[in-house]
Amino acid sequence: MNIHDLSPSAGQHRDIAHRLERLTELCRELGSNRDIPLLLERILLTARDITRADGGTLYRITESGDALSFYISVNQTLKMHQGGSSGQPISIPDIALTLADGQPNLAAVAAYSANTRNSVNIPDVYQASGFNFNGMRLFDEKYGYQSKSILTVPMQDHEGELVGVLQLINAIDADSGEPVPFSETDQRFIEALASQAAMAMTNQQLIGRLENLFESLIKLINIGIGEKSPHTGRHCEQVPQLAMMLAEAAHNATEGPLADFSMTDADRRELWLAALLHDCGKIGSPSHIVEKATKLETIFDRIHLIDTRFEVLKRDAEIRMLQEKLALGADLSADKSAALEAALQADVMQMDEERAFLRKINYGNEGMRAEDQQRVLDIAERTWRGPDGQLRKLLDDEEAGNLRIRAGTLNDAERAIINNHIVITIRMLESLPWPKQLSRVTEFAGGHHERMDGKGYPKGLTRDQMSVQARIMAVADIFEAVTAADRPYKRGNTLNEAVEILAGFKARDHIDPDLFDLFVRERIYEKYAEQFMHPSQIDEVDLSRIPGHGG
Repeated sequence: MNIHDLSPSAGQHRDIAHRLERLTELCRELGSNRDIPLLLERILLTARDITRADGGTLYRITESGDALSFYISVNQTLKMHQGGSSGQPISIPDIALTLADGQPNLAAVAAYSANTRNSVNIPDVYQASGFNFNGMRLFDEKYGYQSKSILTVPMQDHEGELVGVLQLINAIDADSGEPVPFSETDQRFIEALASQAAMAMTNQQLIGRLENLFESLIKLINIGIGEKSPHTGRHCEQVPQLAMMLAEAAHNATEGPLADFSMTDADRRELWLAALLHDCGKIGSPSHIVEKATKLETIFDRIHLIDTRFEVLKRDAEIRMLQEKLALGADLSADKSAALEAALQADVMQMDEERAFLRKINYGNEGMRAEDQQRVLDIAERTWRGPDGQLRKLLDDEEAGNLRIRAGTLNDAERAIINNHIVITIRMLESLPWPKQLSRVTEFAGGHHERMDGKGYPKGLTRDQMSVQARIMAVADIFEAVTAADRPYKRGNTLNEAVEILAGFKARDHIDPDLFDLFVRERIYEKYAEQFMHPSQIDEVDLSRIPGHGG
């Protein structure tokens, strides 16, 4: 015999090269594709291809871990494709891995392979013993098929964890087209494929679980913020929705200054996470400041203390009037009595007016005029006698200062504390070891209080120093805030009012003008309003009042 007769033929070399090429292609896909259902289908089809199998089934472990479920089943002769991308459900019962008595199921080939972690290569199922092939025989009878060879391989990862079972039916001879046994080479290739596939799937599942865990931690932070400040919690839920609406509109723009902006799925995820986390620093902001509904509110609204002081003033005024009547004695005439009572009534009426004025401005819904701020100082000069008998001003300096806040309910010190939430947000986010694909989360989230003219905070960035995503965050943050109807310190603006307010921010170089124009042109405000605004707030937007959009 010539020694060359023992060496692999050229055809065998080509066959092995083809198998290696397909296996390599699959390994590359396993490393890059995150779509596990698609990967499972590719695994089965590749396994069938490199063994020239007529059919195959891929089983997955059920959530409970006690059974195998049919995930994908294909058969070339029968033109059958169930499960996977076919959209055709597999109505075959799961294969139990344990029997009723608790013993492992070793009768079904797939269960045996799963339980023992061993491959099973049977040349002819109709001649084999030791396994229950009733299900396969019923299949053959139903479809007029002839099952013969079967190769079953467990899919286990590097830690021995079972991911699934791969089963191939009828290796087809390339020359005769007839079913033949699976060769030892077939088995080795499929075992290698199953091992690589299982490890890749485990890694993908681990990545998915870590990502889910991370998003759950974000939700945990937002739950904590929501418990502390319900309106801030809702703000953290709705800003991401609006940010993504605007980002998608920018991505779809085919002309204009945003035509070059585009996002991958990874970019979308990065922006979504940034939007979810943009106010995470508020977890460190004092509740009595975040929820400050009135200018005098701390742990409670101190306007009630001022109400009490007015009541003391009115009581003292009445006492003085009665004392004056007593002092007059017999000289008290009806006219003098009526005059004293009228003076008291006028004094009480003035105090009631002043108290009503203070109560109104305490809410901070409207900007204060200079004359109203002066009136607060005038009222503050009234004196009242405290429980210790000492005379003191009706309003102390801190109360008068708070009541003179020009807009909103926060004084300068409180506003500095609130503004500091973005610094805390940036510090929190910078402390995390972000992977490369999420490296811009901090920049996106930390830029929503910056302004295009560089007068924002905390870094005073200008438009050119900010990414489009950070500028998107600023628009989304403001629009959600002005439309929110759950803020304790203001009412929710109508849709028309909100768009006009946003236009004012554009005019003052506060937000990106291109993004604002896109926001109005694509009517993103309407899409947002339909989902998140109360019907009573939704009115017709008068575009004639919006510069550049009147046509």
